[in-house]
Amino acid sequence: MSVSITAAEFNRGKIWLQLSDGRTLGVPLAYFPVLESADIEQLAKFELSARGIHWDGLNEDLSLEGLLAVEPLQTVRPHFVK
Repeated sequence: MSVSITAAEFNRGKIWLQLSDGRTLGVPLAYFPVLESADIEQLAKFELSARGIHWDGLNEDLSLEGLLAVEPLQTVRPHFVK
């Protein structure tokens, strides 16, 4: 069975994707600088395809395969030398 994106919405600094297998995927917009700097009207003008999501006005494409492989942001703790 091939999984696809069936719906997308934006809130709380994330893109939320509903997948055809029932999963909901939330990814921080901070991972995608073009999307993070876009306003809500620009974000809302997307097109879904079998492979992912596309914003013509922002010239941005995200593949579902890539979104499923996104690693969580790592918190870096400073190392202080005494």
